[in-house]
Amino acid sequence: MRISRLILVLAAFAGVSACGDTTGEQALLGGGAGAVGAAVLNADPIFGAAVGAAGNVLYCKTQKNCS
Repeated sequence: MRISRLILVLAAFAGVSACGDTTGEQALLGGGAGAVGAAVLNADPIFGAAVGAAGNVLYCKTQKNCS
């Protein structure tokens, strides 16, 4: 059971690294991945979505290989 959770969490984090074309898309992708990751970890999905959205926008804005 623990391995399957780890796989789900890693998949959620992989989704966070996906950059959209606009800031809204970046926030949506990161928020979705954060909410899923938080739900898998039995944490607050709203907080996870907020952290994921902010993290993905920040990542995409600082990386040169993202749109």
